[in-house]
Amino acid sequence: MSGELFSRERGVVAEGAVHLPGWLAPARQRDLLDACREWARPPAGLRTVRTRNGVMSVRQLSLGWHWYPYGYARTVVDGGGEPVKPFPAWLGEWAARAAADAGLPHPEHPGGGDPFDIALVNFYDATARMGMHRDGDERSPAPVVSFSLGDACVFRFGTAEGRGRPWSDVELRSGDAFVFGGPARLAYHGVPRTRPGTAPPALGLTGRVNVTVRASGLGPGGFTP
Repeated sequence: MSGELFSRERGVVAEGAVHLPGWLAPARQRDLLDACREWARPPAGLRTVRTRNGVMSVRQLSLGWHWYPYGYARTVVDGGGEPVKPFPAWLGEWAARAAADAGLPHPEHPGGGDPFDIALVNFYDATARMGMHRDGDERSPAPVVSFSLGDACVFRFGTAEGRGRPWSDVELRSGDAFVFGGPARLAYHGVPRTRPGTAPPALGLTGRVNVTVRASGLGPGGFTP
C-alpha cells in the first residue's frame, strides 16, 4: 500500500472536471511563482476583497480583467482605480495545453474559440479558505483552468444545482492542474482547508497560491452587475 489518502493519478472528478496531478514540473512552478510575486506588487497588486457577505480570507489579484464582486472591469474599481495588469500570452498557452490534456479544449464558435484572457491569483495563508461558489461572471463557456503552488489543499467540487452535497473532495498539491468545463463549467466548488507546511521546500513559499485562468467572452467595456 502506498499510504496515500488521495489518488495521484489523473482523475475525472465529474463529467467535465479533470484533475491533472503534477502537471507543472518544479521549474515551471518556480517560474509561475516568480511571476506571481511580481504581479502581487502595487499598483493593482494583491488585495483584500470585500463581498456582499463580508471580507474574503483569501487575498487576490487579477490579470487581463479585474474581477470584483460580481463583475469585471479594466481598472481596480473597488480599490484605487489603477489599470489592471496585462494577461500574459504564455499563461494562456499553458492553460490551453492543460485543457487539451484534460480532454476539454475550447468550444468552437464562429470565428474560433474564446481566448484565455483572465487570471485570478489567490493567496491562502494557514487559516484562509474559500466558500462554495461558482465562476459565473464570464460570458464564455470555455473551461476554467486552475494551477496550484505551495501548500496542498482540500478542493471540494460539487454540482451546478447548489452549494450542498453531493460533492467530491480532491487533494491539490503544488504543481497540480484542475480543469472544469462543459457540463461542469458552472459547478460549485471551494477550498474548505489547506494543509500548512506541505509546500515543496525548494519552492520557498509559505502558504498556497492558486492561479485560475479563464476566458471572459467580454466586449471592450467589461461587465457590471
